[in-house]
Amino acid sequence: MKKVKLSLLSKNGKVLGIVSFFICLFFILAKAYVYAEKNCTEVYGKGETEIAIATGSPGELGLLKVLIEEFNKEKPVKVCWIKAGTGESLKLLKENLVDLVMVHAPDAEKKAVTEGWATKRTLIGSNEFYIVGPKNDPAKIAEAKNVVDVYNRIKETKSKFISRGDNSGTHKKEMEIWKKAGYLPDPSKDKWYIVTKDFMAASLKKANDEKAYFMTDSSTWIMMKKDLPNLKVLFKGDKFLVNVYHALCSKFCKPEAEKFIEFLTSERGQETIRSFGKAQYGEAFYNDLNYAKKYAE
Repeated sequence: MKKVKLSLLSKNGKVLGIVSFFICLFFILAKAYVYAEKNCTEVYGKGETEIAIATGSPGELGLLKVLIEEFNKEKPVKVCWIKAGTGESLKLLKENLVDLVMVHAPDAEKKAVTEGWATKRTLIGSNEFYIVGPKNDPAKIAEAKNVVDVYNRIKETKSKFISRGDNSGTHKKEMEIWKKAGYLPDPSKDKWYIVTKDFMAASLKKANDEKAYFMTDSSTWIMMKKDLPNLKVLFKGDKFLVNVYHALCSKFCKPEAEKFIEFLTSERGQETIRSFGKAQYGEAFYNDLNYAKKYAE
């Protein structure tokens, strides 16, 4: 009887082992399929291990590529970058479609950690928002006392204003300001309020074409300002406009993803962040985490 039981256990163990193997294989292939389905915006590195990172401007401006090149000097990792604003990046993380994100929406980030689907929330740096607009400044926002006053002046004069309207970190910040101003624009009624549903660079170009106001991040402005003859920086410096970035990992954080986040806070990572853009444009695109700490939530 014991021999029969042992034989059954042995067979069952083998079956379970085979089943477990195929389940693991399924999830590995499923994730690989997801990366292919997502059509990585860019793929960096040639390592045997692959991780997927979702972010917007840091990828669009080239910072992510430089960070990965520096990180890969020790142990190469293949990285799939998916271009997505903060809202979409966090959604991808929640659905376990990416391994980590680099985003700038503190409230949404903290909620993600509290709900348990995001981990390793780590401060990595910052830039800030500028309000740019037509050089003749029809709403006189250059005279505004603070950013809420800026938005009120734009609303009162019904001056053209570009909104990304895409649930990105920039859009979230914009809506926070409108809320403070006591008004939520309705694009179906407020014809001066133009929604692009597009990324930062494209929206900035739209603002230039329309000679409209727009809240841009300082990094994108530094890179593109020479090609935007109709715009100038009209307001900056409000503490509310400081834009703090964090990295977050999925709840199934891969060792390589965790190591990349650790790298971002290392001296090598921080030097890459604080110096990026300076050689070519005369000023850095981002501040390091020591500066960002003064404004982090």
